[in-house]
Amino acid sequence: MTIANRTGELDERFSSPNASPSSWHELEERLEGAGTYWLTTVRDDGRPHSTPLAGVWHEDAFWFCTGSSEQKARNLEHQSDVLVAVGSSDFEGLDVVVEGRAQRITDDVRLRRIAAAYNAKNPPPLQFDVRDGAFHPQQGGTPAIVFEVRPAKVLAFRKDDPFGQTRFLPND
Repeated sequence: MTIANRTGELDERFSSPNASPSSWHELEERLEGAGTYWLTTVRDDGRPHSTPLAGVWHEDAFWFCTGSSEQKARNLEHQSDVLVAVGSSDFEGLDVVVEGRAQRITDDVRLRRIAAAYNAKNPPPLQFDVRDGAFHPQQGGTPAIVFEVRPAKVLAFRKDDPFGQTRFLPND
């Protein structure tokens, strides 16, 4: 299933009367350009855990890395459903929420493509080499495991005038 390039559906219940749906292109620009993403995972007792992190939107998916002992990694061991959000605290612009499942990726060939995108976007110390199915910080440190989040549903919240909420669902 793919969600990229799909036409979004405007939810008129949460939109100005003269609003139109946000475009997939707008969402991709927002996801690609974000400096900080918010990742929400679920603890084994059902409580949410949300944390800011660096990541990259690449190949129609969100990619992030984490230490294997960090809370988000431990949460993903039992529950792969996540939310990824980008936005601002200002009441303007476009906020985006991606719902999906995080899947650990260990294939070095795929990881090298993602590391190249990660390294092009992020400054040191967020630069990585790939070996043994993980990211290894170029400046030294603990290896990081890598996850891919393919979108199952994407919501866009336009906060300008006209404001509007757009929903993107996968093609069947």
